[in-house]
Amino acid sequence: MTKGRFIGLAAAVVLFALPWVVKFPGLSEEGHRILGVFLAAIVLWVTEAIPLHATAVVVIFLEVLLVSDQGVLAIPEGFKPPSYQVFFGTLADPVLMLFLGGFFLAHGAAKFDLDRNLARVMLRPLGTSAPTILLGLIAITAVFSMFMSNTATTATMMAVVLPVMSQLPAKDRMRTGLALSIPIAANVGGIGTPIGTPPNAIAIAALAHAGINIEFLQWMLMTIPFVLIMLFVIWLILVRLYRFGGKTIELSIKSSFNTSPAAIVFYFTFAGTIALWLTSGLHGMSANVVGFVPVVVLLSTRVFSPKDLQSIQWHVLWLVAGGIALGVGVGQCGVDRWLIGLIQWDTMSPGMIIAALSLTAIMLSTVISNSATANLLIPLAMTLATSAGVGINAIVAATFVAIGASLAMALPISTPPNAIAISTGAVKTKDMVLIGVLVGGFGWVLFLVGGQWAWSVLGVLK
Repeated sequence: MTKGRFIGLAAAVVLFALPWVVKFPGLSEEGHRILGVFLAAIVLWVTEAIPLHATAVVVIFLEVLLVSDQGVLAIPEGFKPPSYQVFFGTLADPVLMLFLGGFFLAHGAAKFDLDRNLARVMLRPLGTSAPTILLGLIAITAVFSMFMSNTATTATMMAVVLPVMSQLPAKDRMRTGLALSIPIAANVGGIGTPIGTPPNAIAIAALAHAGINIEFLQWMLMTIPFVLIMLFVIWLILVRLYRFGGKTIELSIKSSFNTSPAAIVFYFTFAGTIALWLTSGLHGMSANVVGFVPVVVLLSTRVFSPKDLQSIQWHVLWLVAGGIALGVGVGQCGVDRWLIGLIQWDTMSPGMIIAALSLTAIMLSTVISNSATANLLIPLAMTLATSAGVGINAIVAATFVAIGASLAMALPISTPPNAIAISTGAVKTKDMVLIGVLVGGFGWVLFLVGGQWAWSVLGVLK
C-alpha cells in the first residue's frame, strides 16, 4: 500500500468515527451514523485508498449494519429503520439494468468489430480535407460514446487515428489536434444518452427514487441539442488552434463486416434495442426494461459466452449501486436535510444555486472520477431541489450536476480517455488543460444559459 492510500484509509476511519464522538446539533442519532459513512465515502472516493467499487459495497454493507432493520446496533427512539432489502436492492436497481444492456451492446460492438466497421463506412465519404475529416472523427466518436463507454470509444477511435498521426511530421500541430479530438468528443458525446456515462444513470436513478421518470428519448431531447453545439465548437477550436485549414489527410482503415451467424444476431439485437429505446412512448416499455433485452437475447442465443460475461464492466454497476444506496441512506436518516440546512440557500437565486452545484461538480470531477462526484453531489442536489423556498426543479438539479461531472476534462487524470490521449505522446498536459478549460467552460455556460429555457420549451420540465 502506498503512503497516499494509507493516509486516505486512515483519514476515512477517523472521519467515520468523528460523528460517534462529536454530537452535531440538529442531527439525529441515525443521522450521525450515516454522516460517518458519508464522510468516509468522500475520502475513499477522492483518494482511491481502496477501489471505487469497493467503497461502494462498503457503503452498502455499513448502511445495512448501522441503520437497517437487520442492523447490529439498537434502533434509535422514533426511527423506523428501512428494510435491509432496500440497501441490497440497489445492486439490482432498474437503472443498473439499463446500464447493463449498454455494456452488453458495447462489448458486442467491440467483439464483432462493429465499431471499426461503422467508422470505416462513415468516414469514407468525407474525402481528404483535413477539417472535414476532423469533423467526421469528432461526430463519429461522439455517437459511439453515446452507446459505448467513453474509454472503449476512445480506444477504438484512437486505433483509427494513430496510423494517420504516424504519417504526419513530428512537429505538425495536427497530430496534437487529432489526438485531442477523440477524448474530448467522447467525453461530450457521453452526455447525450442515459447509458453514455455513469453520472447520467446516477441522476436518472435519483430522479426515479423521487418519483420522476426520465425516458431514454426524453434525456436525449434534453441533451443532444447542446451536445451538437459543443461538438461544433470543439471542431472550430481545434481547426483554429492546430492549423487544419487547407490541409489534407489520407485515412486508411482496413476492416470488413463480420457475417457469421453470431454477428448477424448481434447486429439485429443492437439495432432493435436502440429502436426500442427511442420509441418507448409507442410500446410503453421503460428504458430500464428494454436494457435487459440484449442481456436475454445474447445469452440465450449463446452469442455471448461465460468469457464474454467476464469482460462486462461489473465494477461500474457496483459503483453506481453504491451511489444509489448512499443517497437512500442519507435521505432516510435526514443527513441530506441537515447538510443543506448548514447553508443559507434562501439568500441565493435559483440560478446561482444551480451554477454553484454544477461548477462544484466540474471542479471535483477534475481530480476524482465523474461517477464518484455524481454519487456525492446528486443526492444533496435532489434534497436541495425539494426544500421549501429554494425554487429549483429536481430534474434541473440532478441533470446539471451529472452534466457538470462530465464536463471536467482539463487534466490527464480527469477521465480515462484523457489518459489514453496522453499516452500517444502527441499531447502535452498544457494542450489538454487549454482545450479542457475552453470546452468545459463553454459547456457549463451553454447549459446554464440555455438549459432550463430549452427544456421548458420542449416540455420536459412539466
